[in-house]
Amino acid sequence: MELEVPAEGIEPTHPCEYWILSPARLPVPPRRLLSGSQGTKFVVRLQAAGSTALHRSIKTASHSDLPAVKSILCIALLALAWFAYARRVAPITYPPGILIAEEPQQTGLTPNDASFETGKFHLKPLAHFALDARVLHRKVYRYDRCAALVPVDLAVGWGTMSDQAVLDQLKISQSARFFWYEWQRLPPISQDEIVAHATNLHLIPSSRALEAQCESLRNGDLIHLNGLLVEATGPDIGTWRSSLSRTDSGNGACELVWVEDLHLLAR
Repeated sequence: MELEVPAEGIEPTHPCEYWILSPARLPVPPRRLLSGSQGTKFVVRLQAAGSTALHRSIKTASHSDLPAVKSILCIALLALAWFAYARRVAPITYPPGILIAEEPQQTGLTPNDASFETGKFHLKPLAHFALDARVLHRKVYRYDRCAALVPVDLAVGWGTMSDQAVLDQLKISQSARFFWYEWQRLPPISQDEIVAHATNLHLIPSSRALEAQCESLRNGDLIHLNGLLVEATGPDIGTWRSSLSRTDSGNGACELVWVEDLHLLAR
């Protein structure tokens, strides 16, 4: 007995209306239900795309904020530099009392103290000079006609002019190669005493290292200095002679000092 079996299989072929639906129209399960390798890849692709977009957003924001960040950094650096400079040059103060009791020392020349040259200038020694003093003010000169010989002037004081209680009542300044002092109402000590215990030193450093040291002094530094009081001649200055007295005042009353040694007593 022979069985007739359809050529397509046990069941007959489905009609056209039974064709499978298009995959594009199938319902998509929620993301949390995805499973298997395809679902995982799909999520990773979304995360990767999101990360790229986020990175682009951050990068765009960073580029747009860069000028503001640079400005803030520049302002912070300038403020820090100014603070460091102000701290370095701020005047030094002390408790009331005389800090330097000794008077300046001036002694005669020896046979070995001959005239000598420094740069374009001729120096003639007048006396040996040494003092301990408090720096009242420092002035660096770069462009006046004497700067090639005398780059730094120091206003210094000793005795009562090293006393903080006295100096707190005086305003001290330097300009045009002069040393100035002012007070309100009444002076803390007599003007004669001020003149006898303070002076303006025109410094001729004997080396570059001493020049740098003179320029770095702060108001309030206590120093020891020694060298020669001199008479200088040369281009643009004519003849410039040091004072040999500690009690004179006015034009010509300053000391012109060839500096051989200078160091701090305290800071």
